Amino acid sequence: MESRPGAGAIFHVYLPVARDKARSPDEGGKDLFIARKRILVMDDEEIVRTVLDRMLLQCGCESTFARDGSEMIDIYRRSMIRGRTFDAVIVDLVVSSGMGGREAVGKLLESDPEAKAIVSSGYSDDSIMSDFRQYGFKGVLPKPYRLSKLNRVLHEVIPETAA
Repeated sequence: MESRPGAGAIFHVYLPVARDKARSPDEGGKDLFIARKRILVMDDEEIVRTVLDRMLLQCGCESTFARDGSEMIDIYRRSMIRGRTFDAVIVDLVVSSGMGGREAVGKLLESDPEAKAIVSSGYSDDSIMSDFRQYGFKGVLPKPYRLSKLNRVLHEVIPETAA
């Protein structure tokens, strides 16, 4: 500190150089995917799709969206025909109109038994959220979304070696 009467003071602050990227405790210890992962999201709310699009980008993922189960199944099947399947599908359980998540995942698994579906809902008391594997889901993602939880669930469901 340098100080002169009537002239004020100057403080010098020295901070050590950080060698590693700082990580918050709730990040789950996983970095972005090396190869961009393709995620199909079914949610009927536009604001949810917009937010999830940005969050998935931060997780190293490319996203495609469907408003209900029928649209999701159609997008997934067309992707399979082209040979560019999705690495995972995030499915909202409750949609205002159209096919909901439970029925949609049943149809999805008929088309592709290897599909990696993640159930998502704001209704945490729904039995599907607690027993998600019994309904064919590989992971669970409660709303509201947190980037750290999204990243952790994606890493649990999608193997690191999947291209």
